[in-house]
Amino acid sequence: MKFYKYQGAGNDFLIADNRIGNISLTTEEIQRLCDRRYGIGADGLMLLELADGYDFKMVYYNSDGSGGMMCGNGGRCIVAFADRCGLHVERFIAADGPHEAAILSRMGNTLEVKLKMKDVDNIVTYPQPDINGRFLDTGTRHLVCPVDNIELFDVENEGRRRRRLEEFAPVGVNVNFIEREGEILKVRTFEKGVEAETYACGTGITASAIAEWHMLHTETSVATPVITKIKALRDELAVEFTPTPNGADDIHLIGPATFIAEIITA
Repeated sequence: MKFYKYQGAGNDFLIADNRIGNISLTTEEIQRLCDRRYGIGADGLMLLELADGYDFKMVYYNSDGSGGMMCGNGGRCIVAFADRCGLHVERFIAADGPHEAAILSRMGNTLEVKLKMKDVDNIVTYPQPDINGRFLDTGTRHLVCPVDNIELFDVENEGRRRRRLEEFAPVGVNVNFIEREGEILKVRTFEKGVEAETYACGTGITASAIAEWHMLHTETSVATPVITKIKALRDELAVEFTPTPNGADDIHLIGPATFIAEIITA
């Protein structure tokens, strides 16, 4: 079986072309392939499949084999992979619905991709001291929590604790910790399904930009487009959106998607 390794802002994925429909993976096989010691290693695995009316279908799995959600960094990477396969990508379908995409630039193995995300129409505030965040769904469920000294913050333990709070049971939630530094919003993420901090999370970065705007603004009568610059652990991205009274429309995630290697498995 042939896989292609990609990374988007440090979030890494295995991608396979399944347009013929001959690839069927069990949960155990996905776990083994994504295992960083006994497999290839990745935060997630994706299959590119056919879909009527779309350029392709994105099928996404976390490294633990769970699926049924969107991944923003994965979305950019699978667009880059589709381009590598010779597809002209404008519109694809994922677990959370249709997405539009455009390649903004190319530099070697890295493409800058602009990905349209689903609209957000419901932000829920949890002011309790043990939560202190805002919940929203950007294709995947996220809790966004402001913190001080984000570089020193205990993302692993605090993320793991909040990820399993009963308020978000039984599905659980991804947890994003944010801190504003001038024009930059710093974001660190604990991802369920990976059960650890990842270098970046596209849906989480999107959720963080929108949630932070609503934390700072109570008046949304004027729908003015916003661009938020994001700093993940190592890479910079951007989120464009138009705020609404309790969410955002016309949301785009912009960032890199880099081809790493072609891998043949036994």
